[in-house]
Amino acid sequence: MGKDVVSRAWRKVKTDWDAWNKRDLAGEDIVQLILDGTVVRVRLDRKATNISLLVVLGVRRDGQKVLLTVKNMGGSASRFQRRSRWNSAGGGESEAAWRSVLDDLIARGLCTPEFLITDGGAGLDRALAALCPPQPFHTLSRVEPWAAPPNLPAQRCTVHKHRKLLAHAPDALHEEVTAEYTDMIYAETTNAVQARRKAFLRKWPLRCPTVATSLEEAGDRLFAFLRLPPSQWKSARTTNAIERLHEEFKRRIKTQTVLPSAETAAMLFWALLASGQITMRKVNGWQTLGESFAAAVPVDLAA
Repeated sequence: MGKDVVSRAWRKVKTDWDAWNKRDLAGEDIVQLILDGTVVRVRLDRKATNISLLVVLGVRRDGQKVLLTVKNMGGSASRFQRRSRWNSAGGGESEAAWRSVLDDLIARGLCTPEFLITDGGAGLDRALAALCPPQPFHTLSRVEPWAAPPNLPAQRCTVHKHRKLLAHAPDALHEEVTAEYTDMIYAETTNAVQARRKAFLRKWPLRCPTVATSLEEAGDRLFAFLRLPPSQWKSARTTNAIERLHEEFKRRIKTQTVLPSAETAAMLFWALLASGQITMRKVNGWQTLGESFAAAVPVDLAA
């Protein structure tokens, strides 16, 4: 294939990519958002560097998942920073990085979702909490700005929290923590989940206090899925939809261990979905997406 053919193809893809990043989102009937970050390796200044890709999926009212945005956040992350999700000021998953992503979605007309599913990273949590009254350019939008975070149910990913619990436990307790955590999160009824949550928090402050503290840190946000119809719980508990995309993305690029640029990484992630090489199915229980939420019921952990 000649260089001119490759060049024309590249220009066409780049034009489509730029248009996709500027498209109006007011017409998207999005009822849920899934937000997570992932780390990919690119070549910057002739050096292999880790960057974060911040990914937002929307769930339409018919249950279909759709990629709303994928943004690259440049810079290098150390091994320690990657483990901590690189949430320091200016880092790939910092509050400022996530806030720029959220502001862009709002500016392009994305309406207030009814439910959020997040990775639980500190930067994303702070960005969501900091959503304030709209700036002047928001007032020109055809939709109202997002509701204040306290009015917007948000689910912390249960898989991410499981990893954090294990990080706080000695290796000898991993199997025990996993068994009891899984038994709690995947119980079949709300009452069963809450009963096992109480039991977990009665036992682990004595067994391993750091595990109990880590679970308590998430609070009711780890159990927001209970407000949804049970048919939706499987999809609503985690950000696995984005995790699966990342795994598929890595599989497709495994022959090229380092991508040529940060922009290329984000563009390729989008292109694999836009071309149909990677597809996404509907969320579990999509038929019940129109049903009302159950009221949030605080759990008396001392009972």
